[in-house]
Amino acid sequence: MTRPLTAAAIVLLAALGVPTLGDAQTAPNNADAPIAWSSDDVQYEGDTLTLIGRAELIQGQNRLRADRLAGFSQTSDSRMEATGNVYFVTPDQTIRGDRAVYTTGNDTIVVTGDVILTQGQNVATGSRLTYNTRTESARLEGGSNGRVQGVFYPSSTGN
Repeated sequence: MTRPLTAAAIVLLAALGVPTLGDAQTAPNNADAPIAWSSDDVQYEGDTLTLIGRAELIQGQNRLRADRLAGFSQTSDSRMEATGNVYFVTPDQTIRGDRAVYTTGNDTIVVTGDVILTQGQNVATGSRLTYNTRTESARLEGGSNGRVQGVFYPSSTGN
């Protein structure tokens, strides 16, 4: 990798706001944590950095992984698109899907396809999950049969 590509990657990832991925679930210092990235190949063209093959971004305890991650830095609205075997993992939950788009302007990640959300033993499935990383609010929409499905395990109270 050449020096200009490294500089471009740092500037683009910083502009994308990747530090805000999952800030609400993790330690307050997560936004200051370094961003580690890896992939089998990397391409940089214009305002787009693309990580190809086992692409992964890690910051603090949060991870975004996919077959392909492409970041687009624009003045008012930067975004990261993930395609193929997408996983967004925080200390508390794992979101899996076929495709995801993270938009920094509204702190939202939208995961589509065969979506599976797990938190502990609890599991919910659907076709589209909209998750706000700042507020931790989520909306899961229906799967192949038009319905959201899940299994929840009650907490043990020790009584």
